[in-house]
Amino acid sequence: MKKIFLLTLAILFLTSNLCFAFSFKKKEDKMQTLQDYSKTIMFPVGNTNDAYAKYFIGQSYIAPVSTEQVKIYNVTFEPKCRNNWHIHKAKSGGGQMLIAVGGRGYYQEWGKEPIEMKPGDVINIPANVKHWHGAAPDSWFSHLAVEVDGVEISNEWLEPVTDEEYSKLK
Repeated sequence: MKKIFLLTLAILFLTSNLCFAFSFKKKEDKMQTLQDYSKTIMFPVGNTNDAYAKYFIGQSYIAPVSTEQVKIYNVTFEPKCRNNWHIHKAKSGGGQMLIAVGGRGYYQEWGKEPIEMKPGDVINIPANVKHWHGAAPDSWFSHLAVEVDGVEISNEWLEPVTDEEYSKLK
């Protein structure tokens, strides 16, 4: 009876250690995936996008490319990450330009079908258009976000893109 008890304890110990190691390996793989992905794009991934995290579902990263004359940021989304619906408001001029630089993602204007984005694709977003953008469910995605200068510009962050809306993507 004592041998069975000790054998059971040993099996439980080994099983729990294997589960812990597997769990740790999964987290390590995700970090490695980001590292591997970052080697495929020519712009830095940057830091976690903490300042705007409340407007994103999932983790995004941001790296300034230019902060003078024309503001340009490289925004990277982990798979399934997307930002909320939002509007770049302006009295005149304004808007945003997205230039896909890595992975695969989507852009969608309110009331229209989503547009798949791959490296080299450019989306011009006029001011005052409700939209969202983010990664495909199975891919990292990076785009350069170019702020178009205008008069009385501001961003209005709106509701999240629901899982139901997002699950329709391929």
